[in-house]
Amino acid sequence: MIGDVLVSSILCDNLRKAYPKAQIDYMVYESTIAVLQGNTSFDNLILFKEKHQKNKWEYLKLLKSIRAEKYDVVIDAYSKLESWLVVLFSGAKQKISYWKKGREFLYTDSVKRKESSNTNLGLIIEQRLALLNPLLLDIELQTFPRIYVTQKENDFATSLFESHGINQSKKTIMISIIGSSPDKTYPLDYMSKLVDFIADKGDVNILFNYFPKQIEEAKIIYDTCKETTKQKIYFSVLGKSIREFIAIMNHCDMIIGNDGGAINMAKALEKPSFIIFSPWIDKKGWATFEDGINHVSLHLTEFKPELFKEKTAKIVKKETATFYTAFTPELIYPALNTFLETHLQ
Repeated sequence: MIGDVLVSSILCDNLRKAYPKAQIDYMVYESTIAVLQGNTSFDNLILFKEKHQKNKWEYLKLLKSIRAEKYDVVIDAYSKLESWLVVLFSGAKQKISYWKKGREFLYTDSVKRKESSNTNLGLIIEQRLALLNPLLLDIELQTFPRIYVTQKENDFATSLFESHGINQSKKTIMISIIGSSPDKTYPLDYMSKLVDFIADKGDVNILFNYFPKQIEEAKIIYDTCKETTKQKIYFSVLGKSIREFIAIMNHCDMIIGNDGGAINMAKALEKPSFIIFSPWIDKKGWATFEDGINHVSLHLTEFKPELFKEKTAKIVKKETATFYTAFTPELIYPALNTFLETHLQ
């Protein structure tokens, strides 16, 4: 959800640019608000909380509060049952979303989702920006989602690095070692080899990104690394919240690893990224800003397309572990080497 919320925030950025005096409200899941702190492109956050999912009466109260605002325009970037009801009850004169068969009656303007990307923005960003087309905005569109870091947060990260003896004159690399789920996680033994490869490239600091509940898997990766690599890893430097991660990431020079929220946050902080996509994920959606230099991503289909022949997405997801086995570190080393040589200079 972090990536979705960040990408969709560019709608607010462009609406604020086009309508500087308008009231712009942004409805998001409560768990994602950390990435929006400091953003002045909206006036209010409407929080979709756990109670709204579990309690119909609470959800109805939320819908009533939205209707009371008497919005002129509602843009539904989610386009699922929960948002359909928001649109239906909003009473807005103009209702915009993606086209879905049988849902046309909900919207005044239905936008067909693009199937392929025309630029290096990435399909997900092009799809989001297309939702602005019915408004005929006379502005140059902003296309880059951003995260804002306070001085207090920067000071926190500086102090944290100092307390752990991290030499900030060296390049610091964040490695997203574990994905949000097992089927989005590069095999642990393969990841340890990549960490060794990264450590061998120079005198660097290495930080691991993982959830506290994933610490056992993180330890497996650490324990499997070479002793010379372990000396460069600061295993316990870990944010206790999303904002702390953001502050720490802002002090890093790049991010490498599994696709996910950490990668999207790093990009919003304008950090170079090297992404390993899960075999079952179609990377064309989230390979944003890819230029082969600052943002690079790899997918198994680029090396072994024959493995995917006559395989549906459902089958690939079910057999993710087998596909991951074929995605050996040796396939990744050349591109990773080029990326590191570029950004470690």
